Amino acid sequence: MSYCLVTGGAGFIGSHIVDELILRKKKVIVLDDLSGGYKENINPKSKFIKGSVSNSKLVDRIFKENKITHVYHLAAYAAENLSHFIKRFNYENNLLGTVNLINNAVNHNVKCFVFTSSIAVYGDMKPPFKETDKPVPADSYGIAKLASEEELRISRQMFDLNYVIFRPHNVYGERQNISDKYRNVIGIFMNQILQNKPITIFGDGKQIRAFTYVKDISGIIAQSAFMPKCWNHIFNIGSDRKTTVNEIAKHVTKLFNSKSKILHLPPRVEAKFAWSNHSLVKKYFPELKDTPINEGIERMAEWVKRWGARESKYFEGIEIEKKLPQAWKRINHK
Repeated sequence: MSYCLVTGGAGFIGSHIVDELILRKKKVIVLDDLSGGYKENINPKSKFIKGSVSNSKLVDRIFKENKITHVYHLAAYAAENLSHFIKRFNYENNLLGTVNLINNAVNHNVKCFVFTSSIAVYGDMKPPFKETDKPVPADSYGIAKLASEEELRISRQMFDLNYVIFRPHNVYGERQNISDKYRNVIGIFMNQILQNKPITIFGDGKQIRAFTYVKDISGIIAQSAFMPKCWNHIFNIGSDRKTTVNEIAKHVTKLFNSKSKILHLPPRVEAKFAWSNHSLVKKYFPELKDTPINEGIERMAEWVKRWGARESKYFEGIEIEKKLPQAWKRINHK
C-alpha cells in the first residue's frame, strides 16, 4: 500500500490538504507534533503519527516502514517577525526538518515532494512579487524557506527528486490557530474580540496585504503532486484582492457585533506592502478561485464562534531579547 505523507496535517492548511487527498481516494499518513495543530483537525480516514519533522530517527522510521510515494511538507513554525528572536528554533524546525524529509524522499524514490514555502522569501522588495524575482528575505523565517527551496532545486539536479513549490500568503479560514499571538492576524483579532480585549495592531494599520481563503488553494496544492507538468516549478498562490489591516479589523469587529476598541501598538519590523503576481499558477490551474475577503471572513467567523476563544500563550524559549516588541514580552520574562 502506498501513502501520501502530509507533515503538519493536524494544522491549518495541512488538514485541508489531507481532506482534499482523501476526497481523491488517496491513502494518507499525517505527521504532526500538535504544537500548533489539533487532533480534531485530523481526518479520521488518515493514519496519524505524533512527532516532529526535526526528529530524524522518527522520519527515517516512517519512510522505512511505509511506502511513501508523495510528500506534502507543511509543518513549520510560520511566525515571520518572531523568527528574528528564535533563530535556532526557526532553523531546526523550518530548515533541518525539511532536510530530514528530503533525505528520505531521495533514498526512498518519492515521486514528488510538494513544499509550502512563503512570500517571506521576497522580503521588502516592491510588489507584486513574481517567481522570476530574485528573493531577498528580510527575516530568518524567509531565509529558512528559501534555503529549503534551494535544497529541493539541487536535489532535483543531483538525485532527480521532483518537486512543486508553492509560495502562499496571508492564508486564513476555518481551523486557523487563533490562539497564536505571533501570527495569523485575522485569527488574533477574532480571539481578542471573543475575550473582550482590545484589537491590537502594530503600527498605523495601513499595511497592505492580499488575504487568501484556505479552501481556494488547498485543492490545487493537493492536486499538484499528481500533475507532472507542474513538477519542478515554483508558484505564487493566493488572492489578488488587496486590503489594509485596518479594514480587516473593522470588518471583523462588525461581524462579531463587537465594541472592542482598536489599539495601535508601536510598529514592528515588517514589509509595509506585500502581495504577489499569480499569472503562472493561473496558467497551470485556471480553476483557481479568489473568494472575496468579506465572504471568507464570514465563513471563518462562523467556525470561530463555534470553536470559542483560545488562551494565547507566550512563546517559551526566546533566544534574543534585544528589540523584542513589548507586546510579546512576558511579565518578568527572563
